[in-house]
Amino acid sequence: MRDRTPGLVGGLADGAVAAGLGLASFAVLVMMLWISSPYPDSGPGGALHVAAALWLLAHGAELVRTDTLSGVPAPVGIPPLLLLALPVWLLHRAARDAADGGAGDEDDGFGEDVEPGEGPPLVPARTAWTGVVLGYLAVAAPAALYAAGGALRPSWVWTAVCVPLVAAVAAGAGVWSAYGRPGGPLRRLLGVLPAGVRPLVLGPDGRPGVAARATAAGLAVLVGGGALLVALSLVGHGTTAQASLLRLTEAWSGRFAVLLLCAALLPNAAVWGAAYALGPGFALGAGHVVSPLSSAPAPFLPPFPLLAAVPEAGEGTPVHWAAGAVPVAAGVVVGWMVAKGAAPGEGGATRPGGGRAVVWSAARTARAAGLTAVFCAAVLAGLAALAGGPLGAAVLAGFGPVWWQVGAATLAWLTLVAVPTAVGVRAWRCRSPRAEEARIGRQREEAAEGTHRSGRLWNGPRPGGGWFRRTGVAGVAGVAGVPGGGGVPGRAGDEVPPATPEPAPNTPDTPDMPYAPFDHDALYGLSDQEQPPDTDFEPYHFLPADPAPEPRDPRQSGRAPQPRDTTPSPGDPTSEPGRP
Repeated sequence: MRDRTPGLVGGLADGAVAAGLGLASFAVLVMMLWISSPYPDSGPGGALHVAAALWLLAHGAELVRTDTLSGVPAPVGIPPLLLLALPVWLLHRAARDAADGGAGDEDDGFGEDVEPGEGPPLVPARTAWTGVVLGYLAVAAPAALYAAGGALRPSWVWTAVCVPLVAAVAAGAGVWSAYGRPGGPLRRLLGVLPAGVRPLVLGPDGRPGVAARATAAGLAVLVGGGALLVALSLVGHGTTAQASLLRLTEAWSGRFAVLLLCAALLPNAAVWGAAYALGPGFALGAGHVVSPLSSAPAPFLPPFPLLAAVPEAGEGTPVHWAAGAVPVAAGVVVGWMVAKGAAPGEGGATRPGGGRAVVWSAARTARAAGLTAVFCAAVLAGLAALAGGPLGAAVLAGFGPVWWQVGAATLAWLTLVAVPTAVGVRAWRCRSPRAEEARIGRQREEAAEGTHRSGRLWNGPRPGGGWFRRTGVAGVAGVAGVPGGGGVPGRAGDEVPPATPEPAPNTPDTPDMPYAPFDHDALYGLSDQEQPPDTDFEPYHFLPADPAPEPRDPRQSGRAPQPRDTTPSPGDPTSEPGRP
């Protein structure tokens, strides 16, 4: 107890500070809008009640509005998803600092090469997590009691479920981050999954697996595509959106408040746009569904800028049907990500180091793509459930997409698109390189044959007779004084009959063979099978050869060769006029 008490007290303090900072942020924002409002409906107490209620709504808790015209309480259950980011970030930071025991304030890790998890934190993980959660709830409970006295009262059931859930998850992520993000806790959480599925979610090195990465990419495309659809629709209905903003209020403070609310609801609008692109669409009240096939918006919608992006009532047009490109693009991205994990190397599946990578079978690739589709459907269904909710009673009881319809549509789209894409891309990445090398080899062979037809000659000796004809070279060499030429004059002006040429030492007395310089190998392309290793092809082999030097006398080794005197000496019986 003596060792754990300081850590528990620190966690309690950090959790309470996180809750207090969140409440203070909402209070400052609401009080600023109340002060700047020219027609405040209540005093500062009412503004603080609204701030506490909005803070609980940001956690997902449903509110109940009591001051209605009919006197019947109306629920308000659409939480602005952007407001959720502030409590989550504060909880994450508080839990990380509580697990660090204050070390995170002194050194954030910048400027030093410190590996994650190199040294254990000073406070045990359970102690830090428990302290932060209890400290946060110790402030949230009085805030909920205080908000219950205002016009927007929290629903006790939703408050008791949502606030502790958000605190537990965010604090757990903060403690896990303080410990260097180890893979052990995630593996224990994934123990409910089959053994063959776990490596796809979490790799052996603790990094996200193939299915996890593909799920993140598919969700990014779906939600990003939904946001793009909303933005394009707002641009197309810009006049209507501007008119609705001007109708709501005339004061600049009121318009600023409306713009802030629109910004907080932008993530919700992106999820609604994704549901619209998937096909089920979203509801604008009971019996009023907006989808690409048909649009039936409620006739008495309040003037709100984001609602101006809703398509007009009537049957869908090709412009509306074009929204189906979003799930198709998401399926292609998911399939490509799965195929990259199934066949890491391209063109034979080889790693840069030369080793052969492990290539999945087509069946395993298809199963991984199907599992990714299930994960995307589950996550997007959860986002659809968070992004929607009631805005009142009767007709306004259902606003937003229906979560199970969104999940089913996501599963259907991604299964139909991602599975064939993954299998096809895997086959393309595993293609054999022999066909490409054979094509390159044929091109080189054709280029070499074209060079031979153009008359390029080879002047170097070849074992076994060589590959190129020596037509015309012998005469040039003979004129220059090479043995085997057509004749060598003794002196200037002497007419000497040509001597019988002797065959070259490396030239056999066989007829010339047809030109076949290269042999084709399917694996290595073209190879010169008969070329000696010390023979290089120079770029100017088509020029005549240089005169060959006279053979050196072995008795004169070490001295320069002497020129041969071809002048016949008098009295030599073997000498003949003009004989070299």
